Amino acid sequence: MKTDRSNIVVALDGASNFRDLGGLATSHGPLVRRALVYRSDHLARLSAADHHRLLALRVTHCVDLRGHLEREVTSYHLPGAEQEHLAIEPTVLVRLRELRARDLHPGRLEAVDIMRDTYRAFVQQQGPVFGRLLRRIGAHDEAMVFHCTAGKDRTGMAAALLLELLGVHRDDVMEDYLLTNHLYKRDHQLVEEAPAEVLDVLWKVQPDFLNAAWRCIDDEFGGVQNYLRGPVGLSSAGVQRLHDKLLGD
Repeated sequence: MKTDRSNIVVALDGASNFRDLGGLATSHGPLVRRALVYRSDHLARLSAADHHRLLALRVTHCVDLRGHLEREVTSYHLPGAEQEHLAIEPTVLVRLRELRARDLHPGRLEAVDIMRDTYRAFVQQQGPVFGRLLRRIGAHDEAMVFHCTAGKDRTGMAAALLLELLGVHRDDVMEDYLLTNHLYKRDHQLVEEAPAEVLDVLWKVQPDFLNAAWRCIDDEFGGVQNYLRGPVGLSSAGVQRLHDKLLGD
């Protein structure tokens, strides 16, 4: 069933990829409830008007998935919201710098390979962090937001796990994931030296990236349900809490 999600984007002065994860249909009927879980790029450039908008949306909890240095460079305070840090350290730019140090200069295809590897590493290494985020979403009664720097990779992977857990078809999860390419505007204060063709890969999302994660989940763990119970560490009760909170009647 195709659902209208035309008004999921929250227009903010200082963030471009802030949107509601609700409104999607699930395989068993209910829609994902609106105005409870949001995803975003980083929130360090928000204006006073943005803060008032989030207060009006009753966003009372914020989970920051950025690494420690990222948080130091672009720290922020969100009025009226408790902030929690669940670090997933960035690896893509580190790998590019390591390659340059060896006088290797990757192009577009190598950048795509690095991104695929990054998503596989999310699955293989970050399950416990995703589990903590999902348990926090299930336990928090009010609206909340989770984000990383661009709101596309760490945030995109977390959103995909949440939506699939709720019963959203992977085609619809992918559609939500790819919205980043239409919404996200690069923060040009975050400078990285790399060829334009490489940056064009790094600051966007491609189906190949998320598909690499899904193949890893299916091939190495036997599907998302096994992955959620295993590395993510989500109990049946934890899954039920998320269903109770986020699925409509």
